[in-house]
Amino acid sequence: MICYRLLGKEVIQIIQNTNRLIFITGCAGFIGFHLSRRLLEEGCQVIGIDNINDYYDVTLKYDRLNMLKKYQKFHFVKGSIDNKELVESLFEQYQFEIVINLAAQAGIRYSIENPESYIQSNLVGFANILECCKHHKISHLIYASSSSVYGNNKHIPSSIYDRVDHPISLYAATKKANELMAYTYSHTFKLPTTGLRFFTVYGPWGRPDMALFKFSNAIINQQPIEVYNYGNMKRDFTYIDDVVESVMRIINNGPPKESDSYYKIYNIGNHKPVKLDYFIQLIEVQLGKKAILKLLPMNPGEVLETYADIEQLVNDIKYRPQTSIEEGLIKFTDWFKDYKNIKT
Repeated sequence: MICYRLLGKEVIQIIQNTNRLIFITGCAGFIGFHLSRRLLEEGCQVIGIDNINDYYDVTLKYDRLNMLKKYQKFHFVKGSIDNKELVESLFEQYQFEIVINLAAQAGIRYSIENPESYIQSNLVGFANILECCKHHKISHLIYASSSSVYGNNKHIPSSIYDRVDHPISLYAATKKANELMAYTYSHTFKLPTTGLRFFTVYGPWGRPDMALFKFSNAIINQQPIEVYNYGNMKRDFTYIDDVVESVMRIINNGPPKESDSYYKIYNIGNHKPVKLDYFIQLIEVQLGKKAILKLLPMNPGEVLETYADIEQLVNDIKYRPQTSIEEGLIKFTDWFKDYKNIKT
């Protein structure tokens, strides 16, 4: 059953089915936490798994997790999806309706230093998820891809119909591989899968390794921030609430049908690229301090511009991400100052 509520000026769909059982991998991560909380608030049962690795400060992950544990319909399992026996046991124990795979080793630069972790989590782990979804006839597998699959694609804005054969980081290559693996399972086993190419997601409870969190920390502590390509880059920053709303509508729309070969890909972006120097200026205003800039050449694995073509998404889910960068940064910095107990 679907009901409706207001989000700003829009009427949006929400799930109203307390018997829905959803498995979310990476539930202590940034997007996983927000999506889990939204599903729990709307009465769903959520089984979450996360290995709480130390890629960034685990305190933030546990703080997110502690918020989720307040919900009676949330159950947490600590572990990695590359543990085949563990994943299989969870699928045996629970009758999942929907699986949302957000667990992955994140980060572009880190993939240069530690490639093995990307192979294990992003490839071996995802293969385990696919196999279990196939055997247990899951109605819909939704999984995280990334805008990084576009590489330095010359076609702007990036369309889901563009070729993505030239990833320029191992992280991007693993995400492209996920899409290929999902397509194979959709085509061969009629497993409905939807891949989500996220474009620079930001907001409260965000990742400390992402630019917004790193820049805010550095500005508050009067430390230099590393600005690559001398600041001549653009990013399609996408606010977390818009991401979650998009995923919720994808869930409500149901799985891809046979007419779509049981396979879908969407860009999840704001469709409004922002220049990096303007982005930094907005953070300075909100924190009341000037940034110390350390201008550097282009970093290997980075792209010059991300810009999402979201017309297919808007057409299918009847929702367009709407949070401006100015509004989103106010919400982030308000949370950041509260979380860090900063007086400005």
